[in-house]
Amino acid sequence: MVAGHLCLDITPVFPPGKSQNLSDYLIPGKLIQMDPATIHTGGAVANTGLALKKLGADVRLVGKIGKDAFGDLVLGIMRKYGADQDVVVDEKDNTSYTIVVAPPGVDRIFLHSPGANDSFGTEDIPEEKLSDLSLFHFGYPATMKRMYKGGGAELLHMLKKVREKGIAVSLDLVAVDEESEAGKEDWGQILADVLPYVDFFVPSAEELCYMLDHDRYETWMKRADGKDVTEILNVEEDIRPLADQAMKLGAKVLLIKCGASGMYYRAGAKEVIQKIPKAAGLDADGWAGKEGFFQSYVPKRVRSGAGAGDSSIAAFLCAALRGYPMEQCVSLAAAEGASCVEEFDALSGIKTLEELEAKIKSGWKQRKF
Repeated sequence: MVAGHLCLDITPVFPPGKSQNLSDYLIPGKLIQMDPATIHTGGAVANTGLALKKLGADVRLVGKIGKDAFGDLVLGIMRKYGADQDVVVDEKDNTSYTIVVAPPGVDRIFLHSPGANDSFGTEDIPEEKLSDLSLFHFGYPATMKRMYKGGGAELLHMLKKVREKGIAVSLDLVAVDEESEAGKEDWGQILADVLPYVDFFVPSAEELCYMLDHDRYETWMKRADGKDVTEILNVEEDIRPLADQAMKLGAKVLLIKCGASGMYYRAGAKEVIQKIPKAAGLDADGWAGKEGFFQSYVPKRVRSGAGAGDSSIAAFLCAALRGYPMEQCVSLAAAEGASCVEEFDALSGIKTLEELEAKIKSGWKQRKF
């Protein structure tokens, strides 16, 4: 099951050859000629969930929308994939939407309205739907009010309930708007409370740093000086200390997404991996103690980074549930992310694990940093 944030993504498409400097666009009163916009589902439920479905996984998608025009669009898209059955429609709320601003060569900016995601709670996941799950993946609690208010009590309640049923738990984060209510929460404490119930923890470097070490995060921002922060990160000095913190808080398998640079991965000791529910089917001997940094593959083109991290997670989790070694799971995750950025939306670029493996074996080049 993939549960959590669900929205409609509206992406204005910039014509090719435009400036790669964001300040050239964001000028009051300026008219910018654009190509037709793309409209797709977004959020962890759609991006990771539908990617898993395209990869052949048997998956249920649970999210919450409003009864409105945007909601009709979301349901219509989900229905095409046969994945609309467990979507909750709240007649009293509006459907979440995101305007994805993605100029060529510039990291994305999201203009987001959380909508019905704010009222999502444990009761929106039917008890009977949890009866035969191997894995429960939850995404984007920082954009879901009930998941972060009160120190994340509802998030803890939900993950604890799922984990106690013998289901492996995966958790993905999302960037926090410092000016929002979520920005006022103690995310370090929230993670300290919930990570003991998380088996696969799959945040981005920026998200994790913001939540666990805000002073370090501010230093990163100054070093980046307006550039993509992942371009200035060092594994030893920047990523590994965060990984140490996450593992100490209870994560058992960690995948930190580092943008175009690649992915850092780590698994706990054998006795830690053995705590992951047997339903996940992990080989404790094969996964225990693995650690490294995998450099990303070079895409044939870059259209948009929307959903790239989510699709990477889908490939990683799908491969893990198939019993693949950890290094192969990470390689496939990086490959899926590179495939995703070749298209404007989160799903058009998705390739099966077999297709990715074939491309990797053919000599797919990796980035060098």
